[in-house]
Amino acid sequence: MSELTDQGLIAIRDGVAKGEFTAVEVAQAFNAAVAEAQEALNAFIVTTPEAALAAAEKVDATRAAGKELGKLAGVPIGMKDLFATKGVQTSAASKILEGFKPQYESTVSQKLWDAGAGMLGKLNLDQFAMGSSNESSAFGPAISPWRRKGDTAALTPGGSSGGSSAAVAARIVPAATGTDTGGSIRQPAAFTGISGIKPTYGRCSRWGIVAFASSLDQAGPMAHSVADCALMLEAMAGFDPKDATSLDMPVPDWSALLNADLKGKKVGIPREYRIEGLNADVAKAWDDGIAWLKDAGAEVVDISLPHSKYALATYYIIAPAEASSNLARYDGVRYGLRDLPDGANLQEMYAATRAAGFGAEVKRRILIGTYVLSAGFYDAYYTQAQKVRTLISRDFEEAFKQCDVILAPTAPTPAFALGEKSNPLDLYLGDVFSVPASLAGLPAMSVPAGLSSDGLPLGLQIIGRPFDEQGVLNAGLAIEQRAQFSARPEKWW
Repeated sequence: MSELTDQGLIAIRDGVAKGEFTAVEVAQAFNAAVAEAQEALNAFIVTTPEAALAAAEKVDATRAAGKELGKLAGVPIGMKDLFATKGVQTSAASKILEGFKPQYESTVSQKLWDAGAGMLGKLNLDQFAMGSSNESSAFGPAISPWRRKGDTAALTPGGSSGGSSAAVAARIVPAATGTDTGGSIRQPAAFTGISGIKPTYGRCSRWGIVAFASSLDQAGPMAHSVADCALMLEAMAGFDPKDATSLDMPVPDWSALLNADLKGKKVGIPREYRIEGLNADVAKAWDDGIAWLKDAGAEVVDISLPHSKYALATYYIIAPAEASSNLARYDGVRYGLRDLPDGANLQEMYAATRAAGFGAEVKRRILIGTYVLSAGFYDAYYTQAQKVRTLISRDFEEAFKQCDVILAPTAPTPAFALGEKSNPLDLYLGDVFSVPASLAGLPAMSVPAGLSSDGLPLGLQIIGRPFDEQGVLNAGLAIEQRAQFSARPEKWW
């Protein structure tokens, strides 16, 4: 049944519906693949083979009874360990939440289960989604299934959704959920040769997702193809009255409306993204992408996003500020870890719990956030950052008067080796192309564009107008059809 794990989301859904194989056979094949790869890739924090089988049995029974199947019936997926899953540990890859089993289900995961999907387990990530390499996880980093040519060094699968990207790329899950705050769906997708889309802010409910930065966090799918992402996003998206930022608007039938013909469309190329020292392989992939979109019928136009040079600085003020506020709830009182030294008072218990439960990167961002929100610095940093965020959003508004979508690299380099970037600032710089769209709340997608000179995947990013996921997906499909990316990591695990 190993060939079942080579199938994508739509192929599995259709195969189950036609009776070519059963949902239980699919779940068994992926459960076996997860078990085989887990020690080497560390993609999962918790595996749930029983949950995958139970969901599959339910789908097979529904089909046998002649009843209508859900949009994702028979598809087992990986769930990023940031989504609350009832009765299953939800740790956000932190020690402070290790062992925490929610008594409720996140809106997004519930929608996926309602659509017929099953859960293979909870996927590894950067702790509280804070990171770009999955190295801040309290459970050790997820390992990319890719290797550089002639090199066995372990590579990052990207972050924060590194477990999700590693699992999809290694074909131990057909699709996975991710979350994107500053690029955490798109950058890992680019690093591992898969597709991933961050929808417009508010398309997917944040209810039941462990919060990092509430004005930026957004859930999205990661899968092998643009069509798979479109279908999974349909199941994930929708209005949720429990989330005040949820968009009260219908979910389009994105997968049925996919169209790679871009005649009459204009693609903007931001001149500010041609940064000094841009990796030569990334620059070539970008040029190839421009040629592919022209071939699809699009007109390419030069655009300017003048305030994008301030995006990283803006993001690393706003996101830590919101994180500082959101993570204040982890105090050892209500749930999660409690470190209570002998004779400690309440304040000492707070300090000991947070010192033991949070990793270095989380502490760093809490400190930055607390600093920029403190008296005397709030106006100098946080208020100014919010003003610049508005200017960045206006840049996009002006650009979209000239074009329909924007094409840019997803990340400035291919994947790097674990431990290769020890300076946090070097990791932060990896978000330079993904952060602007996040600050503006825009839909953005990464699709594979080819391989670097050392054999690693490269991704191209398409950014769209608010609510125009269809335009982003269509441009992504046009690139996918022309790039013909079929490379896979050689199996070493």
